[in-house]
This record gives sequence, structure tokens and C-alpha cells, in this order.
Amino acid sequence: MAPLLPQVFRDIPLAHRGFHDIRAGRPENSPAAFQAAIAAGYGIELDLQLSSDGQAMVFHDETLERLTAETGAVNERTAAGLGRIPLTGGSDTIPTLAEVLTLVAGRTPLLIEIKDQTLTMSETDGRLEAATAAALQGYSGPVALMSFNPHAIATMARLSPDIPRGLTTSAYLVEDWVPLPAETCDALRGIPDYDRVGASFVSHEAIDLTSLRIAELRAQGAAILCWTIKTAEDEANARKFAHNITFEQYSAALPA
Repeated sequence: MAPLLPQVFRDIPLAHRGFHDIRAGRPENSPAAFQAAIAAGYGIELDLQLSSDGQAMVFHDETLERLTAETGAVNERTAAGLGRIPLTGGSDTIPTLAEVLTLVAGRTPLLIEIKDQTLTMSETDGRLEAATAAALQGYSGPVALMSFNPHAIATMARLSPDIPRGLTTSAYLVEDWVPLPAETCDALRGIPDYDRVGASFVSHEAIDLTSLRIAELRAQGAAILCWTIKTAEDEANARKFAHNITFEQYSAALPA
């Protein structure tokens, strides 16, 4: 039986890439943004990419230029090298997952997205999944894993079977997913791998929460999360269909 998503992931809004605010010196996916989320009472959503020496790094993009003054692929740098690169807009550098787990220390739920390493949603080499499982070994705080790539989550089901897992899902509008082939978008749109990977939740694109497939999954007991909410008005609309939100650019309401 698939491990269920703990109730806390339904109860506490999840700060997208931490409670980041570049104006306050808190870049996305930075220790400062994670500390701010904890201080504000929020959960944390974060992303993982792979270093050249096989470490799980907390970073969203495949390349460095949007978020740092460096250029090039993340997976061509070592963990130590990445750890010396400052994040633009703050004093933090790129952290490893192990460092973030030490920082958070179970104080708030962590929703971890394993970024697709294939760029085609195809079978992975398992290196990022193995690094993720290794870092999470012995971590006792509330944590859940997800990915757009169902193959990554199928691998995590083998490596970390007791950690709740889900799928990051989307409307998969072809124009938004270039260069992903249209046939791949069409296949993933129906979330066909939910049962195969032993998922207990999805985090779905907010603009598509009225999807019949999302209603079906909710009816069968799936927890429905969503991304990415940016206003209180959008939050109110999303909560008509989703159990919880991932948010940024405003302060989401906390449970009473």
C-alpha cells in the first residue's frame, strides 16, 4: 500500500522554493528563504538537481545563469563548487539537500520535487534519486517526494518505499512544454502513472484544477495540492478544488 501524505501537508500552506523575497535578501531555494518559511509557520516546497559528483543540490534550474552570476549546467559542477556559488540577491550559496535537512530538522513539512534529469520525461539513470534517498536516510521530519517525471517517482518507490510520493502534474499545454513532444504531453495530461508509482497525492497546475481527472483522483482519495498560487484571490479559488496550495509573492493564510 502506498504511504499516505501526512495531514500536515494538507493543513499548512507550502512556501514555493521557500518563503523567498529577493528584496529582503532571500533568493528562492536559499537557506534564508527556508528559515523565513519556518519562522512564518509555513511548510516548504523545494527542488533538486544533481551535481557532477552525484549529490542532490537544492536548486530549480538546469543551468546557473538565472539564479547566479555563473553560467553553464548545474550537473557539470561538483557539489563543493556549487556550494561556493552565491545566489543572486542574497548572501547564501547553493545548498545540498543534506544541508537543508540539517537546517530544517523536522520543524516544518518538506515537499521535495525531483527535477526531471532527462528533459524528455523518460527513464532516468537513477543518480539523483539515489542521492535523494541517501540524504533522506534517517530523516524523521515530515517529508514527501514528487516529480513531473513518473519514472523518477517509480525509482523512489523502490529506494525509499516508506516516504510518501506523488506526481507534479500539469495541463500540459504543448506550447508551454517545448521541446517536449506533443504526444508526451498528451500522455502525461491524463496522469496515467498515478497508481503505477504508488502515489498518494498530486501537485497540479492551478489553472487546471477543474480537470475531470483531478476530480476523479480526489474522489478516489488522492490528496490534491497545487502550484503556484500568487494572490489571496487565487488561493480562495484553488481551495474549492485542492486540499492545499503552494504559494509565492504574498503571505498565505495560516490555519486557525
